[in-house]
Amino acid sequence: MSATQTAPSRRSAFRTLFATIGASALGVFGGKAHAATTDATGIVTIPDESQAPAAQKQVPLFSSAKVHGGLVFIAGKGYHEAGDIKVHTKSVLDQLEAELTKAGSSMEKVLKVNVYLHDLEDYNGMNEVFRGRFGPNPPVRTTIACYGGVPGKSLVEIDCIAAL
Repeated sequence: MSATQTAPSRRSAFRTLFATIGASALGVFGGKAHAATTDATGIVTIPDESQAPAAQKQVPLFSSAKVHGGLVFIAGKGYHEAGDIKVHTKSVLDQLEAELTKAGSSMEKVLKVNVYLHDLEDYNGMNEVFRGRFGPNPPVRTTIACYGGVPGKSLVEIDCIAAL
């Protein structure tokens, strides 16, 4: 048997191990492990509890957060109310922090951030609020201005990947 034939089963074992550890960490660190679901590949889905009961009966378009392989993946967050870029950025970062906490992570454990701006002119204002929110060792970041803008009324959308 060659090494390539044994690799998938080894990978599968590691996926299962990390999914189990991740799900356990949710319980230890205050997450709601009983509400999370794990699929056959070992990916843990953190439910979005802000959905109305009627909306939960339908198949969702995307997950708010996923935990896999010791990492937390948080979907893009936006703010769809009135306000300038600083108000929008603060709200979005607060939403990210809440999702990370729910998944058993924190802002200090964020490894990668993607920032999508409605207008590149908002870059400096976004940076004023962004600076310091991830602790003394900030994550790597990509920032772009979206052609056509960010969906909805949001001036900024941010997603991230963090360690557990």
